[in-house]
Amino acid sequence: MKKLFLLLVVIAAGAAYWFKYGKEEPVKRVPPPVPVAVAQVATRDMPVMLEVVGRTEAYETVTLKSRLDGQVEAVLFTEGQHVQAGDVLVRLDAGDFKARLQQAEANLARDQAQLAKAHIDVERYQALKTRGFVSEEKVSDMRTSEAAIEATLRADKAAVELARLQLGYTNIRAPFSGIVGAKLVFPGAGLKFNDTSLAVVNRIRPLYVTFTAPEKHLTRLKAAMKAGAMKVTVSVPGEGQARFEGEAKFIDNAVDAATGTIQIKAVLANQEEKLTPGQFVKVSLVMDRVNNALVVPTEAVQQGPEGNFVYVVKSDGKAETRKIVLSFTREGLAVIDKGLQEGETVVTDGQLRLTPGVKVQVKEPKAKASGNEPGKAPESGKAPAAVPTPR
Repeated sequence: MKKLFLLLVVIAAGAAYWFKYGKEEPVKRVPPPVPVAVAQVATRDMPVMLEVVGRTEAYETVTLKSRLDGQVEAVLFTEGQHVQAGDVLVRLDAGDFKARLQQAEANLARDQAQLAKAHIDVERYQALKTRGFVSEEKVSDMRTSEAAIEATLRADKAAVELARLQLGYTNIRAPFSGIVGAKLVFPGAGLKFNDTSLAVVNRIRPLYVTFTAPEKHLTRLKAAMKAGAMKVTVSVPGEGQARFEGEAKFIDNAVDAATGTIQIKAVLANQEEKLTPGQFVKVSLVMDRVNNALVVPTEAVQQGPEGNFVYVVKSDGKAETRKIVLSFTREGLAVIDKGLQEGETVVTDGQLRLTPGVKVQVKEPKAKASGNEPGKAPESGKAPAAVPTPR
């Protein structure tokens, strides 16, 4: 009985406590602010650039071949040698061609003597005709013989010139200044006319850089070229900070239907010969310039199911998501077409812990040697160029 009484007392006390305190609302916990890094939306002029991969080409290139049937007498160049226009690179055995020249010159001398005699005969028979000792027909025959010998003499002169040219062809010369490649023949080798390759000569000062651009940029590229010299910057992958300046000189007259690209050629001075034909290079060129573009650090731009967005810090210190239209990015800056205004604050670090409406706490930026604060765009006028983002 005593136990039952104690149980009733406990139940009554619990019920009284529930009626007094059980209906009170639980205390709501406010989450602490999320530490983030921020940057200001700024405006500046941004160049619109095209960055593609290209390949270097010799400004001029030729594969040397013989213009005669003959035999190699000497190879006079060293592989990789710099040569000047007119330098003899390969010499053929010239014995046969010297003999042919001498024969042609002898025939010319013989016919010159015959022509001189024919002139004298015509004059003599003309004098005899005036005295009535020979007929007009005989004089006409002599004149015909003289004309025939004159024609033969012209043929002899042509034969001498041909023989002299062929003798000159036994010395195979560099057609322009450049660098000669590997030896492809050696002394004693037999050659056929325009058949056997002897060596390759490349002119590399200046040098071409050939690359292709998407056809959607064609109008902008042509406009830039008409406006003046279209500068290009060329770099070699893996070569650090080495840069080579040049100018775009040629846009092809047709778009490649298979790839939807058009070929462009730029010319580099290459005075130090640091580039060689056939190299892959990175090519950058300015196609246009966007004035007063809105820019933010690229770290601020996030990818979501509905496209690009950023976290914007409102005046009350809370974060909100903002959809944006991204134009292009390069070297740490993103150009925004729509969605932001100058002076707004965007989050550049700490987005993983953010949700719309969460309070944020701006982290103190770490000092840099350059004096620029991380997460902030460079000063006006120092913005890097930008690369078009395909849409």
